[in-house]
Amino acid sequence: MKVSYNWLQDLLARHSLGKGGVGHKLPEPNKLADLLTFHSFEVKVIEKQGNDWVLDVDVLPNRAHDCLSHQGVAREIAVLLKIPFKVIDYSEKIKESNKLADKEVKIKVEDTELCPRYTARVIVDVKVGSSPSWIQDRLKACGLKSINNVVDIANYVMIETGQPLHAFDADKIANGQIIVRRAKKGEKIVSLDNEKYDLDQNILVIADQKDPVCVAGIKGGIGPGVDGETKRIIIEAANFDFQSIRNTSRQLNLKTDASWRFENELDPNLTQEAVDMCAYLIQNIASGKVLKGRIDIYPKKIEPKRIKLDNDYVRNLLGIKISNKEISDILKRLGLDKDIPTRRLDISIQEDLIEEVGRIYGFEKITSQLPSAILIPAQRSEDLIYQNKVKDILTNLGFTEVYNYSLLSDKESNSVELANPTSKDLKYLRASLIPLLIKNVKENKKYFENVQLFEIGKVFHLNKKEVVEEKKLAGILYPGDFYRLKGVLDTLLNRVGISDIWYHDLEDRKASIKVGNDLLGWLNHDAFEIDFAKLVELATEERIYTAPSKYPAMIRDIALLTDQGTKVVEVLNVINQAGGSLIRDVDLFDIYQKEDRKSLAFHIIFQSNERTLTDKEVNKLQDEIIKVLEEKGWEVRKQNA
Repeated sequence: MKVSYNWLQDLLARHSLGKGGVGHKLPEPNKLADLLTFHSFEVKVIEKQGNDWVLDVDVLPNRAHDCLSHQGVAREIAVLLKIPFKVIDYSEKIKESNKLADKEVKIKVEDTELCPRYTARVIVDVKVGSSPSWIQDRLKACGLKSINNVVDIANYVMIETGQPLHAFDADKIANGQIIVRRAKKGEKIVSLDNEKYDLDQNILVIADQKDPVCVAGIKGGIGPGVDGETKRIIIEAANFDFQSIRNTSRQLNLKTDASWRFENELDPNLTQEAVDMCAYLIQNIASGKVLKGRIDIYPKKIEPKRIKLDNDYVRNLLGIKISNKEISDILKRLGLDKDIPTRRLDISIQEDLIEEVGRIYGFEKITSQLPSAILIPAQRSEDLIYQNKVKDILTNLGFTEVYNYSLLSDKESNSVELANPTSKDLKYLRASLIPLLIKNVKENKKYFENVQLFEIGKVFHLNKKEVVEEKKLAGILYPGDFYRLKGVLDTLLNRVGISDIWYHDLEDRKASIKVGNDLLGWLNHDAFEIDFAKLVELATEERIYTAPSKYPAMIRDIALLTDQGTKVVEVLNVINQAGGSLIRDVDLFDIYQKEDRKSLAFHIIFQSNERTLTDKEVNKLQDEIIKVLEEKGWEVRKQNA
């Protein structure tokens, strides 16, 4: 917002009422800019125009209600410089005629929600002409062009008070009646700058008995515009719903100085002050005669509010030693000592008042202090601990974590359908992490020869019409490799302290993953999925230390043919029983199926904790194992020493 330095000086002189402000000289422009920037809003000196300086004042939205005006900025300066400041009652300065204003003009507000207040003055015998040079200079400094004295005065009052006004030629208003209403479908209006706009029921207009004459709060129409022939005028100062003005401005792609102010929400009680000031200036500058009384439609009057302030709380919250007298003095200078003026829409709670005290006192005076508080350690979350641990283990094993939506476009087995989906393409809750991981692989294999992905996420299923939510861990390999994936799982589970792992029905490269009698999940040739809550339940950070054998291990391979129905676990049990305590581990490393037969190949690791085993001793154990396997009816195909 552009602000005139000389205008601010004039305002402080006029509003100080001779009690210390008259003759008070403002700090030079750059120092004034620094003062305001430090306490109120950012100010920069733009340029010099004649004997005046133009300032750029960046008023933030929280202060737009009362500071998008010279008067608002001057009030801030008065507070900071401790100069008394009081609003002038221009109604006392107006010389009204005996003719009543409401006999000349009738005003009807049909929508008081969109127009909470409509205030008007009627002025006759106006002499429209050029404005005095001091008005033209101040308007120019603020970026406005001079049009004529009546329109210039309306703009001047808007820039000084922050309240937009509009002047109508009363003789061009059909039947002397103004109606504030919503536009009708198909209505149009031509603005003062000859632009045509299409209107609809969402737009509030000022109309006469025939047509809209103004887009409310934004732009006047060309019809009742003030020109050199105008003698009778109606000065409008209204308050409009800020959201309605914002929507209309966006809809019509029309921004004006008036709409900018209305969009930031104005005080309804500002209309009276502004319309009286405008009438007073037209009376003095354009020789107008002001008819008696205002026309003021204000059904729901807004009153000042009161907020109880605890001075001890002020000191505690700001962390400063400030006396009750100093707090009271700051609030008095701000005009907040008795109640909250309706112009301060930004103040609604005690903390808002405390912020004002701190702002004027000077936040720079508040020394930095470390806070004093009792630190309570966060509760240990096993779920989060093991989630992070699992992520670290899998990424170290070459996997990449992915995050997928919990919603699917296609119905999968056991998936839950949403009653009110946000999109028809995403209306099912996933029952497994695997379907979306498969889609991830399809996209990634276009660019990579090997893809290793995992996800920890929630899945959903129905249980007696109730949606049950569970957390799962899933991983996928491309190309698939059953034994590598099994090795990944063995490593993962061992590192989180789960050791009693076995694979049930290890057939056709598919298996259930079990720990003791607990089902943990499943595994196939390219993917696995684990119940994460069960994993956390079974995991432990405890470790039983077993010293490694200092004697070398010896390895033998064995392969056999079995029926299709033979389970791998049966063969493992037989081998372990036959080999006894000298078998350290048995690992299935190959499985091959052909017609009704199945070929299984194992590594058998022999090792003792007490001595070095001999070939003769190991070969004897191997023979014993082969003998027992053959007694089971299985054909041993190969034996390597």
